[in-house]
Amino acid sequence: MTTAVLDPRAGRHCQNTLNTLHATHYFSPDLDRELGSVGVTHPRAVNFAVRAAAMGPVGAGTVTATFYNYKHELVAEHVPAVWSVATPEQVLAARARAVDSTLRRLLGEEALASAEMAEAARLALRAAGACSRSARPLYSAHADLPVPEEPHLAYWHAATLLREHRGDGHLAALMAAGLDGLEALVTHAATGRGMTPKWVSVTRGWTREEWDAAAGRLRERGLLDADGELTEQGAALREEIERETDTLDRAPYEHLGADGVARLTELGRKFAGAVLTAGAYPAGLFGKR
Repeated sequence: MTTAVLDPRAGRHCQNTLNTLHATHYFSPDLDRELGSVGVTHPRAVNFAVRAAAMGPVGAGTVTATFYNYKHELVAEHVPAVWSVATPEQVLAARARAVDSTLRRLLGEEALASAEMAEAARLALRAAGACSRSARPLYSAHADLPVPEEPHLAYWHAATLLREHRGDGHLAALMAAGLDGLEALVTHAATGRGMTPKWVSVTRGWTREEWDAAAGRLRERGLLDADGELTEQGAALREEIERETDTLDRAPYEHLGADGVARLTELGRKFAGAVLTAGAYPAGLFGKR
């Protein structure tokens, strides 16, 4: 019997589909409602709290370090103050309620109760079981959380683990490439797959002047041209970063195997397509300008 060989980029493609579903709650009115019910109302405080809560009542320095591309001064406006409003445990419970409501609204009850959802949850959890805790603070913190019983929440939980595992490794690759948090955002935007400068300003706290200064540094390195497009060298660096991230993130997908990854990607694309069709993300979020 011939065993299929895992493509080096298969894990990247699989995680992208899972992340499309994972990230829906960040843009969901359900999250604002549930966090508001425990007293957290500022949009940036909500964002910092729900992603950092698994680490406990950490300070601004920890959040800035682990999130990487947020301006520290913005983080410090809300952390650790948010923990005096709601405990990490309260935030995690509110996040779980918001995810449940969001997925029910975007996917519908039939999809949540389907055999495909249960299968996707099993495959994603199997993959996540091979993730490494070493030097991966956000993954490791979320891995300490219990696995939800309902399949759609278990699938979301596993998608979160795989997202944070890849993300922690990605930060190591960015640092090795000599890109600070804002430079990483600028180069990602230049690929056409990152957030626009407007959304970076709103959600990450960087000003247009700081964005332009980062672009100037990247031009000096030969990574951006005068029009803000990636040069050949810049495009090569971004791809090298993704390849290195793939290498650091290969364990869960090698554990699942090529056939399992292919099936999880197939299921993930179906659910991702459904949430996109349902309007899970705001218009104008991604792009170069």
